[in-house]
Amino acid sequence: MPTIQLEITSGKLAGEGVITAQKKLSQLENVFQDEATRKSMNQDQLIYEVQAYMPIEEGKEGGLYFGNSTIFPGKVNNEYFMTRGHFHAQLDTSEYYWCIQGKGALILMDEEGKTWLEEMTPGSVHYIPGKIAHRVANTGDEKLVFNACWPSEAGHDYATIEKDGFGARLMEVDGKPQLVQNKKEMV
Repeated sequence: MPTIQLEITSGKLAGEGVITAQKKLSQLENVFQDEATRKSMNQDQLIYEVQAYMPIEEGKEGGLYFGNSTIFPGKVNNEYFMTRGHFHAQLDTSEYYWCIQGKGALILMDEEGKTWLEEMTPGSVHYIPGKIAHRVANTGDEKLVFNACWPSEAGHDYATIEKDGFGARLMEVDGKPQLVQNKKEMV
């Protein structure tokens, strides 16, 4: 099994088997509330980058994966740059996040749509229980960097969030991050 390296001060991973993926603004259609503003912005702008070390087959029980995420500062209108967000495909699996650098918010949502947040600052550790959707937003003016550890059988369910969204959005209101409840359209 290959050995990877963790740069302690940056949270970055290096070594054989480390996978890196980037999300640009063009790849985040309908993630932000103000789609018209998102479309008018530089579509090549990098919003976040994810690294993962997954030493065993995805879906195989009993393993652990390790990751690093970097979210760049910025907003679409008054909504902070953030990750797409997901439930785990194996709904009852948990995950840990811990913040290395920057300032942000871990946005959490239960299956009924109740949404809340935990502030992320260097050294903060966040336990994400099973059956809880999660996404992270950068609320500062520098990179937000955090590491994660999750079970190999967890998987990712992005489709539920793409379809239904979160129960609230993290917006800048009067210069501060604030969760704003989504208004469901009346049918």
